[in-house]
Amino acid sequence: MTRLPPADIARAVLVALIWGMGFVVAKGATEHFPPILLQAFRFAVTATVMAMFLRRPGRGNLPWLLAVSLIGATIQYSLTFSGVHRLSAGIAALVIQLEVPFLVLLGALLLGERPKPRHWVGIALAFAGVAFIAGNIRFGGAWAALLMMMGGAFSWALGQVMIRKLRGISGREITAWVAVLATPQLFLASLLFETGQGAAIAGAGPDVWAAVAYLGLIMTALGYYLWNSLLVRHEVGRVAPFLLLLPVFSVLGGVLFLGEVLSPAQLIGGALVLSGVGLMLIERKQPESVAA
Repeated sequence: MTRLPPADIARAVLVALIWGMGFVVAKGATEHFPPILLQAFRFAVTATVMAMFLRRPGRGNLPWLLAVSLIGATIQYSLTFSGVHRLSAGIAALVIQLEVPFLVLLGALLLGERPKPRHWVGIALAFAGVAFIAGNIRFGGAWAALLMMMGGAFSWALGQVMIRKLRGISGREITAWVAVLATPQLFLASLLFETGQGAAIAGAGPDVWAAVAYLGLIMTALGYYLWNSLLVRHEVGRVAPFLLLLPVFSVLGGVLFLGEVLSPAQLIGGALVLSGVGLMLIERKQPESVAA
């Protein structure tokens, strides 16, 4: 694999920082907004900014875009950030790393991919880490929140598999279409499953709307733009390991800005999760062949 230039290393670290701090911002904002409503406003902001990139999706792409927006966005973000509302930002960012093991598993089941032995070891480590975290959470509603986070990670992975069915459409256009399609779905989901939206909107101060702007403009629009720009220039295996920094930034942000504290046992569980994900993401360099 080719070495990343310093500018792209900086971009990859910036993506991890933007997305990691997004959990901290969302955690704070869900104290004021119901979590699904928060995501609906987030995607409304993204859709407004990204609408200029909408193009005809191409033959056969629209059904897959609808499926991706429903499963990989509406269901995924509803579950994930409903879980974030009930967990600390640091623990949520660690548990969401299960997206990678789920993606490997779904790739094997649905796409015929063949994970290597170290991938299976990584999957086992990641799930053991989440089990360790779960066994050391002792406050009400934690198990439901943990299951929501795991369901969100699975939905994200399934959405990524569906994206592979799209043809002749750029990553920027996919982001635009998903944002536009998911926005009304999220508002409807909030109407069906949440209460108190009117009071939340009426009582929202500038800090809450600033959080919405961060989630829509920085975390989604800018974050995915930077991420997609890296993916078009480098192999996934070169840039994906930088996402292991995401929960590090979330934990630090939670400690600094939200006063969160992680127990030693939860840190051990997090280390297991990151070790498992890292084992799956970091590719080994193939030895050069030697002429006989």
